This record gives sequence, C-alpha cells and structure tokens, in this order.
Amino acid sequence: MTSLAMAALIFAAMLLLMALRIPIAIAMLSAGCLGYVLQAGWSPLAHFLNNLAFARLTSYDLSVIPLFLLMGHLATQGGISHALFDFASCVMSRFRGGLAMAAVLASAAFGAICGSSVATAATITSVALPEMRRRGYSGQFATGTLAAGGTLGILIPPSVPLVIYAILAEQNIAKLFAAALVPGIIAMLGYMVAIAIYVRIYPQHAPTTTAATVGWPPLSGIAPVLTIFLVVFGGIYAGFFTPTEGAAVGAACTYVAALLKREMTIPRLAQCFYATAQSSAMIFLIFLGADLMNAALALTQLPGQLAGLVQGWGLPAVAIVTCILLFYVVLGSVMDELSMLLLTIPIFFPIVNTLDFGMPHEQAAIWFGILVLMTVGFGMLAPPVGLNVYVVNSMAKDVPMSDSYRGVLPFLISDSLRMLLLLVFPGLSLWLVEFVR
Repeated sequence: MTSLAMAALIFAAMLLLMALRIPIAIAMLSAGCLGYVLQAGWSPLAHFLNNLAFARLTSYDLSVIPLFLLMGHLATQGGISHALFDFASCVMSRFRGGLAMAAVLASAAFGAICGSSVATAATITSVALPEMRRRGYSGQFATGTLAAGGTLGILIPPSVPLVIYAILAEQNIAKLFAAALVPGIIAMLGYMVAIAIYVRIYPQHAPTTTAATVGWPPLSGIAPVLTIFLVVFGGIYAGFFTPTEGAAVGAACTYVAALLKREMTIPRLAQCFYATAQSSAMIFLIFLGADLMNAALALTQLPGQLAGLVQGWGLPAVAIVTCILLFYVVLGSVMDELSMLLLTIPIFFPIVNTLDFGMPHEQAAIWFGILVLMTVGFGMLAPPVGLNVYVVNSMAKDVPMSDSYRGVLPFLISDSLRMLLLLVFPGLSLWLVEFVR
C-alpha cells in the first residue's frame, strides 16, 4: 500500500467512526492505532503508547489551558457576565438593534477573561436571550447574533485554540495573543456593523429604541473585567510573568472579583472546578488522539510529501495559504475547532514554513496562526456542524435550527470580508507583535 493510500485509509477510518457518533478523541485514537499497527506492528505501538500520555500531559505549557478555562467559569458563576451585559446594553440601547450590539460587546469583554467560544456563547446567551426576546427581537436574529458573538471568546485573547497552535507550531504565546488583539477588535466592530445593516434591511427583526432602554451605564459592570485584563496581559507584556503564570494570576483575580460581587458560593465554586476538569479532560483526550493519529500519518511521510508537492506547483505563497484556509472551512463542517488544529497543524505548518511571504519566518508563522484562528471561528458558525449555533439553539427551545442558521448568515459575510482583509494586509495582525519582548 502506498503512503498516500495509507493516509487516506487512516482519515477514512476516522470519518467513519465520527459518522457512527463515536467521540472525536476515540475516533482519532482508533484510526491512529489502526494506521500505526498496519505500518509498524503491535510492539512499536505499545512502546509508543507507553510514553504518549506522560510526554503530553506533563507539558508545562499545557497548564495554561485549564487555568484560562477556570477564569471563564469563575466569571460565569460569579455574576460577572450579568454585569457585563447590563453595562453594554446601557451603552448601546440608544441604537436600533442596540441590544444585539450589546450582546456582541458583552461577548468580546467576556472573551477577554474566558478563552472558549462555546463557553462565551452559552454564558452570554443565558443572560441576553431572555431580554432580547422580551424586547421583541426575532428568534432568528437573536440566536444568530449570540452564536456569532460567542466566537469572540477565542478571537479576543486569551484563546485556547491559539494556545494549542502556539504549542504545536512552537511559537511564543504572548506574541500570538498580541497578534490576535487587533483582528479580534475588527471582528467585534464588523459584527456590530453587520447588525446595523441587517436591522435596517429587516426592521421587523429588531424593535425601535424605547426611552426605558437608555440610562447611565453601571461602571461597576466593566471594572472587574478591565482590571483583570490589564493585570494579566499588562503583566505578561511587561515581563512580570509568563503566559502560564499570567493565567494563574488571572484565575486568582477573577475569583477575588467574584467574591467581591458576593455571588460566589461553595457549591458554585465546586461547579467551577468540576466544569474546568471536565473541559480539560476532553481537550487533553483529544490531544492524545491527535498525537497518535499524527504519529501514524508521520509514518506515511505524508507531511513531507505534501510539502514537496506544493512546492512543485509553483503557486504564490498567498494562494497556497488561501487553499489551506478553504480546506479548513470545509473541514469545519465535520469537525470541532480543537480537533482540526491538533490534526492538521502538524501537517500544514511544515508546508507554510517553507513558503516565502516576504517576511521573517516567525512573523509568517504568527500571521498564519491568526488566519487559522479566524477560520476556526468561521467553522463555529457554518453548517452543518456550527457548534456555537447548536449550543445557542439548544437554549432557545422555540427557535427552529434552520432559523438560527439563517440568523448567522450576515455574520458569516462579515467573517469572510475580515478574512480577506487579514490575508491581504498581514500588518493588521503583526504590528502589535513588534512591541512584545
């Protein structure tokens, strides 16, 4: 069997197991075992498995993931998300569609202390959806807005997918966070512009502003988030602590902020740790599955062959990156974002690393990471998976799934334009990196 046929067999086995509703981590573990055994035999597989978990799970850099997840859960259980939405709604309710814009602003602010798209979508939806429906927003528009706003949880640093990319591509986490900040703000503004245009074309989906929605914003709602963001990222970029230490400091600050709001109880604190452990276990199991599958693919020498094949095409570097991003869009229709990154970055990054973009290799790697992050956010909304859409729709029992998918279309258009902008102008995501030591 040729190496290409073996790689195709491994991918086919994984997709078949996914189609049978086997969890993605188990599907990758099983497909990886199959490919490894067929190429090397049982004894080499047993030796590899003997060291796999220890080598992966003892990585110091990975400890940043549960810490950032814990920050998000502490903020949720501590009532910070409610205060964020109250602040944003007071600021934006003067405008038509202002409550939807407020949900986007609250999602961006919550994403600054969370790092998870699904967690941001679920948290802000629990706060904003009842109020949006009470004010007369259509189910289609409300769920579409909240699903799109949730993607800001990974676009605004910190970002769990970006941490994973940094580890896989061996890049500086702090520099990647800096590179993601401006594109994340562009994403937030783009969503707000999309809302403003949408409510003028379809005014029946959003009510007009009423005097009751206008008031002075409660500054106490934004102060904890702003303080945590400045302490964590100010400390990281000033060199006071590493990103991992910054995550620990951020978790401690979020806990203190939750205590000051007097909404944190012992059962809620226990729920924070339980939810963090559950999410971390899922992510690390996907790590193990992807490691085994990538090891099986490495035996086929697929990454090296692909790199040689791409170089032989003679295409411009930007065109090759565009093809890779389009592949991510297609792959996002059947896989979640973490699985995509863990499975494909070891294959695609060596290809990108051989291309000449007219910039240093480190800058090219950071730029590519931001593009991949944007594409991952696109996959969180695009059918048929669109994990954020499923999460938000499950919390809106009276809204058909088809309506929720129609509701995210304006935001997918905004995402596409933003991707094109970042692809053409790499400096948008690289200029802040120059200030990071």
